[in-house]
Amino acid sequence: MDSLLKHMVDMTGHRDHTMLDISVISAVQELAGASQARVLTLATVRDQIFVRARAVVVAGQPARMEDHPDPASPGDPIASYPALANCIARHESSADQMDADGRHTLWLPIWLGDKADTCLEIVNPTPYTSDTIHVIGGIVSVYRNFQNLLDYSERDSLTGLLNRKTFDDQLAKMLQASSAEQDSLSLPPGEPERRQHCEEEQQWLAVVDVDHFKHVNDKFGHLYGDEVLILIANLLQSSFRAQDRVFRFGGEEFVVLLRSTTLDNAKKIIDRFRMNVEQHDFPQVGKVTVSVGFVKISAFEAPVIILGRADQALYYAKSHGRNMACHYDELVSGGLLQRVESNDTAEFF
Repeated sequence: MDSLLKHMVDMTGHRDHTMLDISVISAVQELAGASQARVLTLATVRDQIFVRARAVVVAGQPARMEDHPDPASPGDPIASYPALANCIARHESSADQMDADGRHTLWLPIWLGDKADTCLEIVNPTPYTSDTIHVIGGIVSVYRNFQNLLDYSERDSLTGLLNRKTFDDQLAKMLQASSAEQDSLSLPPGEPERRQHCEEEQQWLAVVDVDHFKHVNDKFGHLYGDEVLILIANLLQSSFRAQDRVFRFGGEEFVVLLRSTTLDNAKKIIDRFRMNVEQHDFPQVGKVTVSVGFVKISAFEAPVIILGRADQALYYAKSHGRNMACHYDELVSGGLLQRVESNDTAEFF
């Protein structure tokens, strides 16, 4: 009982999804005597569900966040987990199976309404007792409730996208990770070069603004304006990849953090979204377009400078025809923008 209370106190003391994941798998691994426990992300890409581990704990070792050699991959198709696939399809609370070595795997999807984008996986060398199932069920309920509270505090109430406060936290983490990666690439003379693709893969920040949005509100009213923002948010989520992060800054402005990709891929992903908006038929309003400014994220630049440069590229797009995606560094190298170290917030039109 003391161990259970300790884990409950630990879980409910966090205000961060990462630490909450670490706490929950540490709790279920210890209390179930499991050989391994994982937090899995269930990501839907083009109507297909993929499974990707984001945290893991093995008996006798500390819990950790999972590293992936290919950050662009959404994971394994859920068909690779037939018992879990059936559980999700039937909206059930759990699924279990025994493999050829006699190990028992229990999956517990975290349902929020009719959607589950997180699942706990617990591997045990022996069958689970009813008492163990009962305790784990209580932990899962607390975990689900806290996930819901964190989501509520981190998300925009209209679109469901992550909010500005969450952006500040996520960008700080991305800069920290980028700095650590740069340090790992700084090798002493004579050592072999590692992970050559890292020189090309970068993190990117894109600022998105809806063109002529004031005209939409003035002509059609704020209800239709809100519907446009909701549909733009849906297009953002479907156009970008599972590992990218999409935020609403307020009004008609959105920000995207693109993780681990090349400049060419960043351009393709951003332009795919721009064209998806251009080709979408918005009810009553008709056609809507967006302008985008984006910039490479550097671990050695302050967040305000990174965001200011993306704003400069966005302002260029909006003042040179709109419905464009502009890369800050290309504008500077082409003599179309002057590089400045900071940029005041601009009101876009």
